[in-house]
Amino acid sequence: MPDFDMVVIGSGPGGYVAAIRAGQLGLRTAIVEKEPRWGGTCLNRGCIPTKVLLHDAGLYDRVREAGRFGVEVEGVRLNFEQVQKHKEKVVRKLGLGVEALLKKNRVHMVTGFGKLAGPGVVEAGGKSLSAGAVVLATGSEVKVLPGMEPDGKGILSSDHALELREVPKSMVVIGAGAVGMEFASIYSRFGTEVTVVEMMPRVLPLEDEEVATELQKVLSRRGLKFHTGAKVESVRPGGVTVTAGGREVRLEAEKVLVAVGRRPNTGGIGLEGTCVKVEGGFVQADELNATGEPGVYAIGDIVLGRPQLAHVASAQGILVAERLAGKEVRPIRYDRIPSIAYCDPMVASAGLTEKAARERGFAVKCGKFPFLGSGMASVLGENEGFVKVVAETKYGEILGVHILHAHAADLVSEAVAVLNGEMTVDDLAHSVHPHPTLSEAVAEATHAFYGHAIHF
Repeated sequence: MPDFDMVVIGSGPGGYVAAIRAGQLGLRTAIVEKEPRWGGTCLNRGCIPTKVLLHDAGLYDRVREAGRFGVEVEGVRLNFEQVQKHKEKVVRKLGLGVEALLKKNRVHMVTGFGKLAGPGVVEAGGKSLSAGAVVLATGSEVKVLPGMEPDGKGILSSDHALELREVPKSMVVIGAGAVGMEFASIYSRFGTEVTVVEMMPRVLPLEDEEVATELQKVLSRRGLKFHTGAKVESVRPGGVTVTAGGREVRLEAEKVLVAVGRRPNTGGIGLEGTCVKVEGGFVQADELNATGEPGVYAIGDIVLGRPQLAHVASAQGILVAERLAGKEVRPIRYDRIPSIAYCDPMVASAGLTEKAARERGFAVKCGKFPFLGSGMASVLGENEGFVKVVAETKYGEILGVHILHAHAADLVSEAVAVLNGEMTVDDLAHSVHPHPTLSEAVAEATHAFYGHAIHF
């Protein structure tokens, strides 16, 4: 009999969630983590610390303009050292929480670099752990492109951008995906002059085109500058040279942030000589996250063709743990996974974009409602953005919901429930929403689908 029913390599939101769920189900479980802190990239260098900075930047900006709400504040200044302390406090607290949850669920914790050392064997921290099943949850790291190598001083990765001790006067952000737009928004609110460079024709190229276009307009009005459809010719401390619109442009900046994606951490974990298939560093796994090697599963950012999102990794971890415990499981519907770009305002979406729906052959109609017509948005002074509902015309089934607003992340979960329930525009239109709330805008978008939005 092996030492453990399941051994997890990696303690990010996929790994620790898988281990906790396995422990809840009575499986003898161990988890291996190479870093001194538990929680993976998401907790220590990603999701959580960036949201602290985003919150504090937004609060700073909000206080400076508090006069328009009748609250007069004098002598407002930014203490960036305290911001960084706040970030560390939150990260440390949540990290200790992860450790406590693992211990509570009787998960054996091992610190060390974990790797496969034979069928059903994991080596880590000088120990050899035998396992009935192994879950690979090793996550991802910042992608580095030739000629754009970060030095931690003038040229930064997202990891470096989290650890700055002072707010830079100016910054060029290369990459207008979720990570790039998040940091552009954060440092712009802290007072940095920000320029964003993107090789695609628009920012957030994976999001609905109408939403992304409006986001760029909003941020441009706030002072951010954009060069889209731009090719980066060179990167150096102090600036970037790009070709855009047929001409060469030299952009000067105190800091350059390279945010061009992430790559999987699969090197050195013992995949050689196994039946695990790897493509471009990513692991091939089936719809229930099994790899080609018997007893080996893969979850999270390392899985080929799956969204690199923390909540996806967690859902996969629960699926694998429940499968190993003998429970009935069903594949995850990746076309219904919510996606959020934590810029300010935020972009949140679930389901198909309008373009994707049309490309799949649906006859499509959209309903759109601007927050300009929302009573609660006016109360908050946050009228920028809109809700867009994409539906097919035959039955009115909702195919996608896309939201641009300061609180979009808190509104998108309703859309996920609607998609999972295969609800129609009529179903949502007749679901009474409380007043006054921001969520009314979701219902109003369905009324707009029929041409009779009440408040706009």
